[in-house]
Amino acid sequence: MHFILVDDHPLFREALRSMIRLGLPHAKIDEADSIQAAKIALGDRPTVDLIMLDLSMTGVTGFDGLMSLRIAYPRIPIVVVSALDEPRIVREALQLGAAGFVPKSSGKSVYMQAIQEIVSGSIFVPASVNLSMDRTDPRRHEAPRPAERIRTLTPAQMNVLTLIKRGKINKQIAYELGIGDSMVKAHVSEIMRKLGVSNRTQVAICASSLDFDRVGL
Repeated sequence: MHFILVDDHPLFREALRSMIRLGLPHAKIDEADSIQAAKIALGDRPTVDLIMLDLSMTGVTGFDGLMSLRIAYPRIPIVVVSALDEPRIVREALQLGAAGFVPKSSGKSVYMQAIQEIVSGSIFVPASVNLSMDRTDPRRHEAPRPAERIRTLTPAQMNVLTLIKRGKINKQIAYELGIGDSMVKAHVSEIMRKLGVSNRTQVAICASSLDFDRVGL
């Protein structure tokens, strides 16, 4: 089996690597300390079986990292390994395409169970994480519309969306991504269509609704 550990804390990557080695001594394990480094690694290693991703890394806002990897590599399952284990965050991660969630404080048996179930095609959340919602919550039957719509974006559109959320104008986006102004405009128009909004402000609000401090609010 082949894993990529995506986390900007070297000590945690080392601990996770050691834990996996105990259960799967012949596994191939690569590491990345950023989303960009993960994409470079994944570009060179198309046979990866599982991405193990921390949500909270330097330079990453909310679920941006998860969305970026999920859109770029839709066939590779991603298990979120995070200290942010509030049920509302876990639910949103799963809605955005994560194949599972493991709190960082979990023991070896939980990690190994997650790996086994996810690579077998199942969704994994440990029993310690209670995902039930209040029966009186009127939102309990509603689909997470922003998450579902953002998942329809292409990798190129996701890159543009991320920069829009950061307040960049079209010329800045074109410069940072190395594309023409007309291509940026085309991407922005398609993003607005897919998100069901009519202007850039609404695009930014829709994307920002998935930041951790706004999830479930």
